[in-house]
Amino acid sequence: MAVLLASLIDVNPGLIAWTLITFIVLMFVLSRVAWKPILGLIDEREKAIVDAIDAAKKERAEAERLLAEQKSAIGDARREAAEMMAKNRDEVAKFREELMAKSKKEADDLLANARRTIDEERVKAVAEVKTTAVDLVIAATSKLLGSQLDEGKQRQLVNEYIEKLPNPPRA
Repeated sequence: MAVLLASLIDVNPGLIAWTLITFIVLMFVLSRVAWKPILGLIDEREKAIVDAIDAAKKERAEAERLLAEQKSAIGDARREAAEMMAKNRDEVAKFREELMAKSKKEADDLLANARRTIDEERVKAVAEVKTTAVDLVIAATSKLLGSQLDEGKQRQLVNEYIEKLPNPPRA
């Protein structure tokens, strides 16, 4: 073993020369056959990576642009929704006011009709009371005087007396 070890440590100039020649030939063959295709593949791969990075940058810029457009569209939609709600609120308020005005007018009309009906009924009641009073006065006068005057003459006298009476106050 010591001999084998000693032969490995010895420097052999012929072996060095042949090793160098083999290395140079191998380098030449590899540069012609293997290095150019390998470097070509590496260049292609580098170009593909650069293209992919550029495409990713473009897609990212496009995505950011689309995101900004969507944010803008969402903002516009929210603004439109707020405007529509305000418009609807105004329309509801206007409709409420119109409905209140219509209801007030109907109530005023009903009140005016009721007052007119009350006035008509009061006039009828006063006329009926006058007629009843005339009949009562004629009957009372007949009994007091003990004699009958002409009924037409009696009515005329009573009506003249009633006309001179003050009108009842209006409610």
